[in-house]
Amino acid sequence: MTAAPAELLDLTGMVVVVTGAGGGIGGGIVRRMAAAGASVVAHTRSSPVEHSEGQVTKVQVNLTTEDGPAAVVDAALKRHGRIDALVNNAGIQPVAPFTDLTDQQWAEMIDTNLTAVHRLTQAAASVMREQGTGGSIVHIASIEARHPTPVHGHYATAKAGLVMHAKAAALAWGSHGIRVNSVSPGLIDRLGLAEDWPEGVERWMAAVPLGRLGTADDVGDACVFLCSDLARWITGADLVVDGGILTNPTW
Repeated sequence: MTAAPAELLDLTGMVVVVTGAGGGIGGGIVRRMAAAGASVVAHTRSSPVEHSEGQVTKVQVNLTTEDGPAAVVDAALKRHGRIDALVNNAGIQPVAPFTDLTDQQWAEMIDTNLTAVHRLTQAAASVMREQGTGGSIVHIASIEARHPTPVHGHYATAKAGLVMHAKAAALAWGSHGIRVNSVSPGLIDRLGLAEDWPEGVERWMAAVPLGRLGTADDVGDACVFLCSDLARWITGADLVVDGGILTNPTW
């Protein structure tokens, strides 16, 4: 399915930082932000960043290190002198039975999917506050924050934490004009997904009201909206982008 034209929203002049840009969803967010006219600082830990439109600066940093988040912010300021929006997309999604989860597996999940987001949010919000023009921060959560699976208990817990973190951050920085929201995607298609998880895709397709898997562009467009002026009075919200699956959660 072809995504709607990005020209519906214009982010020209905005500087947007996107983490985890080397993955499928991250690439979609970068692509849609750039198509909408934003200057994008695309973070990746190890994967190459691919893009086709707009002005994209690449930065490779390990966000789980203590100084990693600050390094991303510094790279954006060095290149553009400001930050208008941040999309916290970087994360991991390992499979492990919740009943046998080790302390190391738990710590890795929380450090990557929650603590790094908190540190980067603090760093970016501090810059936005000093700029005095407000800003937008978006966390990429998941519908698993509401609907966990047996082998994703630690992932679901971290994503639920992201949803609440967005609400707490919205309260903390709202007086400075900084909006903080989350986006909770459903199952997003990727190369080889149907072959790697055929039974899961089949269950999803049988249950989803809109009749398809999600795409990275679907998530990207939700982020473009939340970073745009059309969402100027939206903060502390969780935007579910799942084709309606949570109305029929049998997948």
